Amino acid sequence: MGKKQTLSMKAALVSLLMFLLLIGVWQLATAPPATVAATAGMTAEQIEYQKMLGKDPTQGQEGQVKSSGFPTPAQMGATAWKHLSNPFYDNGPNDKGIAIQLAYSLARVGLGFLLACVVAVPLGFVIGMSPLLHKAFDPFIQVLKPISPLAWMPLALYTIKDSSVSGIFVIFICSVWPMLLNTAFGVASVKREWLNVASTLEVKPLRRAFRVILPAAAPTILTGMRISMSIAWLVIVAAEMLVGGTGIGYFVWNEWNNLSLTNVIFAILVIGVVGMLLDQAFAGLQRKVTYVE
Repeated sequence: MGKKQTLSMKAALVSLLMFLLLIGVWQLATAPPATVAATAGMTAEQIEYQKMLGKDPTQGQEGQVKSSGFPTPAQMGATAWKHLSNPFYDNGPNDKGIAIQLAYSLARVGLGFLLACVVAVPLGFVIGMSPLLHKAFDPFIQVLKPISPLAWMPLALYTIKDSSVSGIFVIFICSVWPMLLNTAFGVASVKREWLNVASTLEVKPLRRAFRVILPAAAPTILTGMRISMSIAWLVIVAAEMLVGGTGIGYFVWNEWNNLSLTNVIFAILVIGVVGMLLDQAFAGLQRKVTYVE
């Protein structure tokens, strides 16, 4: 067994131990005290008053969970199983399965991200090859890049007048800058020796762009895409909380309004897992185009 495999197994074991430790601490923090301890020192009138508030101290674990509010690992497991066992149900506008909510969010992210690719990669390619255009575009990029994507939402809603399309526009505007800058940097950083060899061989500009510059800049371009996708997945959750309708962000906000903390925590975990999978997909693409000199 190689060193790399041994290291991976050790890392997986440490991760498993950390996960079990987290679950244990969670269980200890949310475990209810015994019923006797809950009612100790309380008069009959006080117990009845607690029942009226929905915090029955005589119901043991269930009553204590209601009073503390935070779910136990067992309750989270039950909630996760309920959602994952039937992820495609559709009972109306405000009651859709988790897979349907994710599909809406991923569709918005995918469309906005693709539009950003169409704009950012060619424009970054041109900016990277032309020092003049780089200096000309730089002031605009430096002014627009720091603006929060959600700051564009009111303007998008006013001009577009469609919440779903406005969400796609917000994804586009937050995805375009990392791709644009990384593409320009990657193209500008291509080794001069390679360009000189292409010039010596009298390679035409278009062929040089696709056969020399693009392969050399591909790892940097994929890095920009990876960063853009991470930002897009962050932003879509907040955007859907604002515009409502459908999506994983709206699901979180709707469940919070319903005071269902277990569903909120489950959605947060789903957002994290999907974000990790998206990042790993781009990391795999990046490894495919990375070369060793």
